[in-house]
Amino acid sequence: MQNSSKTIIQHLPGYLDYMEIEQGLAQKTLENYFRFLNKFSNWLKKGSLKNLRPHELTSDHIYKYKTFLSRQGSSDKSPAPLMKTTQNYYLIALRNLLKYFADKDINAMPADKVKLLRDKSDKQIKFLKLDQIKTLLSSPDTDGITGLRDKAILETLFSTGLRVAELTALDREQLKIKKGVEYLEIPIKGKGGRIRTVYFSSRAVEALKCYLNARNDMDKALFISYSKNALKNENKRLSVRSIENIVKKYLKLAGLPVMMSPHSLRHSYATDLLSNGVDLRLVQEFLGHRNIATTQIYTHVTNKELRDVHRKFHGGNKMK
Repeated sequence: MQNSSKTIIQHLPGYLDYMEIEQGLAQKTLENYFRFLNKFSNWLKKGSLKNLRPHELTSDHIYKYKTFLSRQGSSDKSPAPLMKTTQNYYLIALRNLLKYFADKDINAMPADKVKLLRDKSDKQIKFLKLDQIKTLLSSPDTDGITGLRDKAILETLFSTGLRVAELTALDREQLKIKKGVEYLEIPIKGKGGRIRTVYFSSRAVEALKCYLNARNDMDKALFISYSKNALKNENKRLSVRSIENIVKKYLKLAGLPVMMSPHSLRHSYATDLLSNGVDLRLVQEFLGHRNIATTQIYTHVTNKELRDVHRKFHGGNKMK
């Protein structure tokens, strides 16, 4: 490790290049990182710290920056304070900057010294239980092409745990469903350009077969729109918003909570795996999470289920 003669601010362009080229972050994520670090850069400048070098950054600076974030509005026009979740985004960007310094053998404080804020008001994840999933999956009317498509979408979301953007990006040629195939696995490019394998259950494969067999178009997208406006356009691929509306439609038809979303099916997928004893590290791989901490948001759900089982069946709770 060596001390750098460049200031922290001077290192930021190189750090963003590193995140794009070596970490493979998507353009939208890079834009967010630029915004988060720009606030830190402005804070350094206003605090007469623009010449601060990486090895000169201390825990006291971090504490003062956290105080600054807690007293800031989301913009100059908004006096409302930043939510703790949003403050953590800024701190995560700073933490990753410190990891960058370590990777480049630049002397700086360890990234784990930047502690994230605890937010007791965090909303718990929303997921459906298995009986609710069954009701949802059986709700589309499969007499027409639209219903066949929608059933295939719902089955695919629950079977694979795909993010909605990953689902909309699927092309027909990715699915090699040969005669007699009842189970399918394919590689996909997920968030940050990372490749992972997703798995289609026999139910999902059957729904996809029925949908694809009913199609008579040449569009390369797996899921397309059949609205009158879409049929006039070259690009018929369903958008993220379209998928969200489709899921909400069937949630309502099935009499299930309409505040659920396509991402709730991803939550349901992960919760189902954990509830059936799948190791958290494997669930991390299934979901395509870079960090195990992201996957750990599901453990409070399964922990509650374990607690309920313990209360019901453990002999110690029955003794008087």
